[in-house]
This record gives sequence, structure tokens and C-alpha cells, in this order.
Amino acid sequence: MLKITPIPARSDNYIWLIEQGSQAMVVDPSLAEPVLNALAEKSLDLTAILLTHNHADHTDGVAEIVANYPNLLIYGSSEVAEFANHIVQKGTTFAWLDHQIEVLKTAGHTAEHISYLVDERYLFCGDALFSAGCGRVFTGDYQAQFDALQQFNALTDEVVAFPAHEYTLSNLKFAQAVLPDNRQVAEHLQQVEQLRSQNLPTLPTTIGLEKQINPFLQAVSLDEFIALRQHKDRF
Repeated sequence: MLKITPIPARSDNYIWLIEQGSQAMVVDPSLAEPVLNALAEKSLDLTAILLTHNHADHTDGVAEIVANYPNLLIYGSSEVAEFANHIVQKGTTFAWLDHQIEVLKTAGHTAEHISYLVDERYLFCGDALFSAGCGRVFTGDYQAQFDALQQFNALTDEVVAFPAHEYTLSNLKFAQAVLPDNRQVAEHLQQVEQLRSQNLPTLPTTIGLEKQINPFLQAVSLDEFIALRQHKDRF
């Protein structure tokens, strides 16, 4: 049974720590120190890193972590080739311990952004999907980001999603502005405001919840998605 917990980093990053027994894997280590501290505190042996894309707030901790754990398996797309020793792409599958991991191409935020679906149950989606939101389309390839969202829409409601940033509160305020009659958005916003007032994480989320509260997942056409994303960029 996997245990998955967030390691807070920077102002709003989560580095996801995945544990089974005494072994561990981390996703998008933006900083080394909080990872190394968590591993020491829990007496864990880090064996792998998953990277979703090549932005500094997802990769800056890799080098120092590798200096402490030189035999790590580091997975990532071609855009993180400077860090990864296992280059993966859409459709690649591999195992970590007895867990099966499938790679999804979820581009748009970056050209080769990928997500990892573990045991068809846990989704590590980097900046391709946030709770009630999605990443900015820095590539300008809105079609790629829209296609990524349709992949997420096709997952079962029970899939648990682990985005890399604590953006839920601001995303829900936008969702409420564009979906003013959505009761689930209003109710979830109240819950999230309470969590954040206690400095507690609002993540992970589920695909089922996101289908109800995420305006980007509800966009039915590319044009509708572009209009929403550009509205959010100015919000």
C-alpha cells in the first residue's frame, strides 16, 4: 500500500513523497533540503525521482539529491534529459517496486510535459492540472493543453490527482466567477478557505471532484478552453 504525502516547498509547491515500506520516490523536487530532511526523519531510502517538466520550481533540487543518493532512477521526458537517466514518453510503462506506472503526454504548459498514472489510481500531473484549474499555456499550444485535459476527463472519477502547486483557493475564486451557479464550487470554496486558514493542504483532489468544479475540464471545445484560459491569465 502506497503512502503519499506532500512536502511543502518554496511559496506554494508540493513535492510528493511516495512511500512503500522503507523505500521512497519523489515527484518534482523543487528543493533538496526539505526532501532530504523528510527522508532522514522517516528513515527512508530514496530510489527514484519522477519529473513532469523542465521548470526550475520542479527540478532545482535534483542535483543535490543525487549527490546524496547517487544510484537514483530518474524518469522524465526529453525536455529534462539533463537530469533524467531514464527518458520516457507517451505510452511508456515501467515498474517501481510492485507498482505499475504509465506515462501520459500532457503538453501545453511545456512542450514535453508528462504526467504519471500509478496503478491506474494515482495521477501525478505536475502543472498540467490543478484543483479547479490548469497550468498556463506557455507554449501557446492550446490544442495540446486541451488534449491533456481530455485525457484527464477520460480517467475514472476515483483517480486521485496530485498537482504540484497550492493554487486551489485562487482557482476556485475564478471558477466561481465563470460558473456562478455551480453549487459544488461554492461549497468547495468554503472548505478550502477553512483549510488554508489553518495552513493545511487542499490536495490531493480527485478526478470526480475536478469534473464538477474545474471550468477547464468542463470546456467542450478548443475555442471555449482558449477563452477561459486567456480570461484566467488576466483574472
